Amino acid sequence: MKLQGTLVLPLIWFVNRCADAIPVGKQDDVDVDSDKPEGFWREFFLLKPDRASLLKILDNFGPDDLIILQPQTRQLFLRAVACLKIGSGPSSLHALETLTTFFSAVLPKKYTNPSSDIIAVLAGLDHVDSVFTDFVGALDSIIRNGTTLEIRQRAVEVVLSITSGAYQTSLLTYFIQRDLFPSIMKFIQDSDSPDRVLAPFTLLGLLANYNKFEFQNPYQLRLNDFVNEATIQKIVRCVGQTCKNLRGQYLDILEDLPEGWSLSHALSMMGLGKITPGARANQKPNHDPEAAKQMFAQLPGEEAAVLLGMYDFSHANKLFCFNLVTMSAEKGEEQPVSSLLSLTSYLLQHAFLSSRATNYAHLSLMVFRLLIEDQILCKRICSEDSKTTVRMCRQRQPYLPIVKGERILATGVLDTMVDGINHNLRRRLDVSLYTLCVGITLRIISYLSRSRTRIHYHWSELFRSLLSLIRFLTTYASDIKDLSHFETLLDLVVNLLALSLSAGEAFLPTPAAYDDLFYKIVESGEVLVKFRDTYGLSKRPSNSIDTLINVTTHYKTLLDSGGSKKNLTSTQVAEVIKQGYETLSIQTKEGLDGWERYREADDRTLLKKMARATVMDVKVMVQV
Repeated sequence: MKLQGTLVLPLIWFVNRCADAIPVGKQDDVDVDSDKPEGFWREFFLLKPDRASLLKILDNFGPDDLIILQPQTRQLFLRAVACLKIGSGPSSLHALETLTTFFSAVLPKKYTNPSSDIIAVLAGLDHVDSVFTDFVGALDSIIRNGTTLEIRQRAVEVVLSITSGAYQTSLLTYFIQRDLFPSIMKFIQDSDSPDRVLAPFTLLGLLANYNKFEFQNPYQLRLNDFVNEATIQKIVRCVGQTCKNLRGQYLDILEDLPEGWSLSHALSMMGLGKITPGARANQKPNHDPEAAKQMFAQLPGEEAAVLLGMYDFSHANKLFCFNLVTMSAEKGEEQPVSSLLSLTSYLLQHAFLSSRATNYAHLSLMVFRLLIEDQILCKRICSEDSKTTVRMCRQRQPYLPIVKGERILATGVLDTMVDGINHNLRRRLDVSLYTLCVGITLRIISYLSRSRTRIHYHWSELFRSLLSLIRFLTTYASDIKDLSHFETLLDLVVNLLALSLSAGEAFLPTPAAYDDLFYKIVESGEVLVKFRDTYGLSKRPSNSIDTLINVTTHYKTLLDSGGSKKNLTSTQVAEVIKQGYETLSIQTKEGLDGWERYREADDRTLLKKMARATVMDVKVMVQV
C-alpha cells in the first residue's frame, strides 16, 4: 500500500484492532498490551492524516465498540497531547487535524452515560484531570502563540469539535476553568481575513452559552468588559461577510432582484430565454416551486452558528453594538449591519420551513431589539446619518414596494418586521416571533413620536399588515388563544395602532399618510369589534382597544349621518375623515409609547434551544 504522504497507519491500526468484532461485554478479553513503540508515534504524526478515511472508519464503530477499544483510543489521545505540548513542526499540525476528526466522530455518539463513557474512551477517570489540564493548556498556548495562523486555526477547530460534540457533558468544564478568552481574542486580532475570524468567534459563542443560566459563565463577563475596538471591528466585518454569504445561498436557489425591461427579460417572460445570447452562461437553474421549497428548508447554512456569538456580544457589550450599527462599508462591499438586516429578511420569509430558520430568525431579531432599545443607537438608526442600501427579500408574495438607492436604516428594519408579520401567519402561530416583530416596530414608532422625527416610509403597508394580523387572529381564535404568552402579543398590536392614531402627526411625513391610517382603521371597524369581543380585550386594562373602537364609532356616526355608506366613494369617505378631526377626541391610556427593556432570563428556554441548534451546525462545520 502506498502512503503517498498521508497517514494511513492509524487507519490500518484501527481496522486491525476491530477486525475480530469483539462482542460487547468482552472488554477483559481485549489485548491491552498494545502499546506502540516511540518510533511508531513519531511516524504517526509526521504523516498528514487521511481525515476522510479516518472519519469513515470511526463512524462505523458504535459507542460500545469504542468503550471496548479504550486502550487504543487512549493511546491516540495521550500521544496527540504529548505532541501538542512539544508544539513544533508539522507533527503538531497533523496531531490537531487527527484530533479534530477523532473528536467529531467519537464524541457525538449516543453513549449510555455520556460524561463517564467519553472520559473512559479518552483518558480514564483516574487520569482525566491531569490529561485534560495538559491538553487544554497546550491548546491555549497554540491558539495564542502558534507559529502560523494555520496551526492556530487548527487548534480552534479542535476545541470546536470538543465543544460541539460534548456540549451536554462535563468535559466543557475544563474550558471554563481554563479561560481561553484572551487567546481567542488575540487570534482574532492577528487574523488576516473575515473568514479566519469565523471559527474562533463561533467558538466564543458556544463557550459563552455553556450553562450560562446555571452559573456565572466567565466568558459572559469577558464579553462585557472587552474594549479592544480593532478586534471588535474585525468581528463585525466577519459577521457582515458571513451574513452576505448566507444570503447568497438563498439567491442561488431563487434570484429575486427585480429586473428592468430588456430584450432578454422579455424573451424569458415568453419562455424563450434560452435563445438569448449568453443565457446559458449567466442563467441560474430554474427550480420548480416544490423543489425550491425543499432546498429553502435546508437553509441557512451551518455558518449561521456565528449569530449566537453575535447575540451574546450585542447583549453584553455596548461598544460592539455601536460598531455594528455605525461601521461603514469597505470598498465594493455592504455595511455589516446591512448584510445582517438583509439576511434577517430572508430568514423571516422562510422561517416557517424549519425550526433552524426560526431559531436563527429569533437570534437576529433579538439583536435588533437590543439595538433599538439603546436610545443613542436608535437615534442613529432613525437619522439621515444611517442611510444605507439594504437588499430585502422578495422571494415570496406579498411584496413590499421597491426602494432603490440608500435609505434610513430604520425603514429597512420596519420592512423586515412587516415581512416577518406577513409571511408567518399560521394557525400554530409563532407567538414569540410575532412579539419580537411587533415589539421592535413599537419601539421605533415610540422613539419617532417622542423625538418628533418624520421619516419617509410606505406607512400604509405597515398599518395594512397590522390590521391583517388582527383579522387573522380573529378568524383563527380557536387555534391561537391558548398559546402561551399570547396576551402580550394582543396588547402590543392594539397599543401600536393606538399610539399611531394618537401620535401620528409627530412622525408621519404628510397629512395624507395620517388620513390613510384613519381610513384603514375605519374600514376595519367591524373586525376590530369582533376582535375585542373574541378575546375579551375590554376587560384587560393593559391595552387600548377602546381607543380604536371609539374612532371607528365616531366616523361610523358621521358616515351614517351623511347618507348611506354604500353610496360613498373612497374619496368621499376620506373627505369625511378629514372633517371628522374637528369633533374627534382620541382618549388613550398613559404609557402607550413605553416598553419594557429586554431581560435575557425571560427567554432562557428559547436561548437554550438556540444554543442546541448552533451546536448541531458546528458539528457539521468541523467535519467539512
